[in-house]
Amino acid sequence: MLIKEHEFLLNKICRVYTQALQDRQDLFQEIVIQLWKSYPNFKGDAKISTWMYKVAIYTSITGLRKKKNFIHSTEPENLPQVGSELQYDNTKDKQLENLYTAIAQLNEIEKAIIMLYLENKNYAEMEEIMGINQGNLRVKMNRIKDKLKQIIKS
Repeated sequence: MLIKEHEFLLNKICRVYTQALQDRQDLFQEIVIQLWKSYPNFKGDAKISTWMYKVAIYTSITGLRKKKNFIHSTEPENLPQVGSELQYDNTKDKQLENLYTAIAQLNEIEKAIIMLYLENKNYAEMEEIMGINQGNLRVKMNRIKDKLKQIIKS
């Protein structure tokens, strides 16, 4: 039931960290397994969505480190396709393409931080999910924004 309620959130994380549809499906399955395994340890001192974000992000990062399967391409046609499984509009929006192209060039931690930022998470929630103090998150966020601006300009 919880997985179904938060499926959109989990799919977005999978989309940020994987390129191909099959890889997104595999990562989604791995995240669900990790959520199931770690659920007995969930103490309820955080929102369930915060806990799910944390498990999903760490599962994604751990999987990337194991596979070293990073997206190195900046070509929009090599980016993950926005599909109905993510409930996005399929129209080609140049700004969205540019944003995902730029995000694809970030490292795994930067991707997680910008994703949380785009989800309107406050710094306290980001700290809880990422385990990075708010001061460092603010510095990282400013650097990420500058990096994205430079990538988009070029």
